Formats: sequence, C-alpha cells, structure tokens
Amino acid sequence: MPKDSLKTRLEIAKSKISERKLYKENKPPSSIGTAFKLSTELVSAVAVGTIIGFILDATFGTKPWLILIFFFVGVIAGIINVFRSAKNMQE
Repeated sequence: MPKDSLKTRLEIAKSKISERKLYKENKPPSSIGTAFKLSTELVSAVAVGTIIGFILDATFGTKPWLILIFFFVGVIAGIINVFRSAKNMQE
C-alpha cells in the first residue's frame, strides 16, 4: 500500500509543478519589473566595486585612488551586466 500512495503523491506533485511552469512561461514579465531588475544590477555592481575600493584603500593607505579605480570598474561591470540581461530578455 505505501508504494501506491507514494506514486499517487508523486503524480500530484508533478502535475502541480508542470502547471506552475506553464503559467510562468505564458505570462511576459512586467516592464516595471524589468526596469527594476536592470537598475538593481547596475547599482549593485557600482556599490560592490566602490566597497572593494574602500576596503583596499583602508588596507593599503592609498586613500582616493583605489576607490576611484574600483568605482569605474563597477560602472563598467554594471553596464556589461545590463547589456547582457537586455540581450537575454530580447531572445
């Protein structure tokens, strides 16, 4: 008897998962969600770069230079991430 109940529970779970996937695939993402995702990727890359530069400046005592360098590295990484995400959304 436990085998039959396990099979039944597995079939119910698989059908629920397939229903969820079909629902998500048919619904396009909202434009405000897409804009929020892209802006978050850009801002987070800049913030991470700046924080890394700040930590390295505090460690090595090169006050503004590493903050500036890693800030611009973060900006470039953020722009690349936004382009990559936008390209994936078009496909």
